[in-house]
Amino acid sequence: MNLVEFRLKFNLHSLHKSHHLPASHQFDLSKPLRKAAVLIALSLNNGELELLLTRRPTHLRSHPGQISFPGGKVEEFDTNLEATALREAQEEIGLLANNVDVLGLLHDHKTFTGFDITPVVSIVKQPFTPIIDPGEVDELFTIPLSFLLDKDNRHTQYFSRKGIEYPIHFIPYKSYFIWGATAAMIDQLCQLIAHHDA
Repeated sequence: MNLVEFRLKFNLHSLHKSHHLPASHQFDLSKPLRKAAVLIALSLNNGELELLLTRRPTHLRSHPGQISFPGGKVEEFDTNLEATALREAQEEIGLLANNVDVLGLLHDHKTFTGFDITPVVSIVKQPFTPIIDPGEVDELFTIPLSFLLDKDNRHTQYFSRKGIEYPIHFIPYKSYFIWGATAAMIDQLCQLIAHHDA
């Protein structure tokens, strides 16, 4: 899928916002969820779209070693969710906001760890030299979008918690194992694009 096709299919998302709403799950709302935003950034490599992902350092207390998107908690000075995602991407991997074309938002993703995450879908305009913050990121890598769009490469299993079944998404790729919220957001994006496929 080329960039023009991706833009077209994603833009159709705004006409079908009721489609692909995440399944409704029950969360413990006794404590308010902390708002966060992540940047789902796609870049062109030899004409093929690739998704940027990071591996978190193993020394972190929160989600050590997991695969994630650049992103983090909303701060008071962030003007909106897009600003949060862009700021975090610049801090974590050196991707400047003026090198990013934001296409839009996916539906929020709520986690058991107390976050309400908004995925911000974007295109990297020009190749950039990553500047990795070792306190936040251990590795930056990419996955071809074509690999992710193949539904045989995306998997879901269910587990029961307090009598409620929850889906756990996971995507094995080479030496990487993507799971949890990151895999769920990838699955949401891929289903959206596939729904508008010709």
